[in-house]
Amino acid sequence: MSDSLHNLWLRGIAFNPVAPSDVLIRLVDRAAGETGPLMSEGRDLPDAVIDAALRHPAGAIRRALARNPHIDPTRLAPLATDPSGIVRGCLASGPRPRRRWVRPLPDDILVTLLTAQDGGEDGILTENEIMADLESSRQIPLSFTRSMATHEHPELRIRATWRWQSLTPAQRAGLLDDPDPAVREAAQDSSWELDPERVEAKLPSFGSHSKGFVLGTCALSPALVEQCFADGTVHPLTWNRHTPAYAVARLARHPEAGVRALVAARPDLGPDLVAELRKDPDEDVRMRARLHPFPRTWAEYWAIHGVIGHGPDCTCPITEQATEPSPDWFAACAASEEPVLRRVAANWPGLSAELVETLSQDDDDEVRIRLACHHPLAPPHLLLDVFVTRPVHRPHLLTLAAFPRIGTTHLIGHPDPQVRALAAADPNLPEPPVEDPDESVCRAAAANPSLTPEALEALLADPRTAEGAAANPSLPVPRMHALLDRCLNGAATPSPAARR
Repeated sequence: MSDSLHNLWLRGIAFNPVAPSDVLIRLVDRAAGETGPLMSEGRDLPDAVIDAALRHPAGAIRRALARNPHIDPTRLAPLATDPSGIVRGCLASGPRPRRRWVRPLPDDILVTLLTAQDGGEDGILTENEIMADLESSRQIPLSFTRSMATHEHPELRIRATWRWQSLTPAQRAGLLDDPDPAVREAAQDSSWELDPERVEAKLPSFGSHSKGFVLGTCALSPALVEQCFADGTVHPLTWNRHTPAYAVARLARHPEAGVRALVAARPDLGPDLVAELRKDPDEDVRMRARLHPFPRTWAEYWAIHGVIGHGPDCTCPITEQATEPSPDWFAACAASEEPVLRRVAANWPGLSAELVETLSQDDDDEVRIRLACHHPLAPPHLLLDVFVTRPVHRPHLLTLAAFPRIGTTHLIGHPDPQVRALAAADPNLPEPPVEDPDESVCRAAAANPSLTPEALEALLADPRTAEGAAANPSLPVPRMHALLDRCLNGAATPSPAARR
């Protein structure tokens, strides 16, 4: 039997949903090649297999486990102190490819990684490089970030100062008066963000990208505001909550429609300017001005800002907002006549079941698509509809617990192979299409649990269906062991389970 067929059997068994621990543990053997890392990274695993992978001598297995998005992350805690810095780095950087929604790591893992004094015994990564990977991974929840200002570990209190403007006044005062001198120094170094004169003095030392961040977030002196108008670098001022009122008025009358549009939904816009912008010659400006009764707070402004102009095929990361509008505000958005506001409501996972049902039937495509991608109560029929009609969202939809795996048989004749493959795996399908022209459909059909163990034997011998047949839940466990014996040990040394 060819090695290629053996590899197909190994991959199929590795992802067989009913394969028991003793089968899966055999697949982390070196003889299984790349199958062990693929399995360790790509599926949920029983506790016994996780334990075996955590203490496995091969770094490739532990690295793969560190990237696994299917396992309860509390089980991965030992990897935060793994001897290999590469393993720690994999845990810190998170699963690849990165999903739209990334699961947060538990607090104890975060503390371990963020307070580490070394980067591991292999010396390939430093602790700071691992921390940088963690910071950009989206695995740090806002709840942990908010707790750092009062954390017992001074290193975390120092990190809290790096987000100076997200802190409350009481937290800022506490850090400026911290008992640890290093924390006090860090707090003093960060406090410049709210001091207009210090901002003006520091700005020339920043690169062009950082300058945009400063102009869009920090307190600005009158001289710096005037310089922005003179240089034509006013865009960051449109969303900076510290931009003075006189400058906001100038921005609202800027000759560039894009600037006026960005200003039109600011919550601090006066009624006269709102009325003026509602008559603007540009439709986008008028639309944003019409929304003005809704963004009464900056949290509401950013919730709207995150939706406008993204379109139905937006695959932006799904993240927590630093501050979130109230449930009543989202409910009001859901009932609005403005499609943009209903899209905002569809983005919020806390929307009531009644409003979810209403929005699932909305006339606006983007409302329904956003609801399917963001809300845990989105009805399965909506998830399936978006899967069929919007291919760009398929990878995300397939990760959702509510995504339907049955009730898809009517799609078996669809021209898109990805849609046919979904239907081919439906256990209610009378005759899975194991001879479909597309190999992915054949593979899905061969994994259909409606097939009998007898039917699987012929499929195991065909390269187009061998992987799917080995992944089929109907494949008996002794047969799994027998296949592994042929792949890993040779046919002459069957396992005890295969002999049974």
